[in-house]
Amino acid sequence: MKKFLVASGLILMSFQLNESEVFEAYTQKIPGTPVSFDMTPIPAGSFLMGSNDSKFPDQNPAHEVKLDAFWMGTHEVTWDSFELFLDKHYEQTMTEGGVEDRVDGLTRPSLPYLDMTFGMGKDGKPAVGMTQYGAIQYCYWLYLKTGIFYRLPTEAEWEYAARAGSSERFFFGNEESRLSEYAWTASNSGGSTHPIGQKKPNPWGLYDIFGNVQEWTIDFYEENFYSRSGKDNPVNPATKLYPHVVRGGSFKTPESEMGSAFRGISDPSWKRIDPQIPKSQWWFPEAPFIGLRLVRPLNPPSQEQIMAYYTQEPIADY
Repeated sequence: MKKFLVASGLILMSFQLNESEVFEAYTQKIPGTPVSFDMTPIPAGSFLMGSNDSKFPDQNPAHEVKLDAFWMGTHEVTWDSFELFLDKHYEQTMTEGGVEDRVDGLTRPSLPYLDMTFGMGKDGKPAVGMTQYGAIQYCYWLYLKTGIFYRLPTEAEWEYAARAGSSERFFFGNEESRLSEYAWTASNSGGSTHPIGQKKPNPWGLYDIFGNVQEWTIDFYEENFYSRSGKDNPVNPATKLYPHVVRGGSFKTPESEMGSAFRGISDPSWKRIDPQIPKSQWWFPEAPFIGLRLVRPLNPPSQEQIMAYYTQEPIADY
């Protein structure tokens, strides 16, 4: 049974799981702070991932994938939330009653030596420039604050959520000319990120799923992974630091390089000007276009699996 909720003019879906439980959109408040973010339900289902377009061999072949249900952030993570994690002293000043010991002891990013907003500002805008390790550690901080397991999406989860039931290039069809209604791209961004939620959402309530900033996934990138990918909840674990899969394109991406199946990759050149040896595990000083969007699985893993995800050692970057 499917129900629809209407909030602030946006239709949000909720899915009845049984007579006593509802899988629905919700707002997550970060305890002790005025900061919150919204999560929307993504139902379990199957879809054809990738494409058979010969111009993009890393999207080949289109293959069936089956996914369990999860929630996904309606927006990319913004600076108002990420900066609480980044700066312990800022978090203390913003948190009523102070920061709990278990949160206070968390390893945090080194404070960047550059302006990691890259002059684009923070007000309502997505946080940018963090490494995949930094994005995962932000999820760990959220877990300590909320007790809820948040993580990065798998590549399959990201594409499934972006498609929202569509098998075409975009969730709204194949018309590249309509992308400006939904996304900040190289053609309309003015060379900057923009506050979240100014464009139209996709049918599952996801804003800026294309454009604004690229979004981390869990997966390691291999061009031919789809030829051997599993069907159920597939993921390609990382064996090396580069490249990881990023999705969605950014404010710097041409419209011709966007679509639900398009696969981007992390690049060591994003740290070219980093003077540290080994290079920072937290920041990409030349990547003003990379950010993150949260996922929460409907059925969370065990406590042991949760901690294994959060406490994995970073791979040194020389």
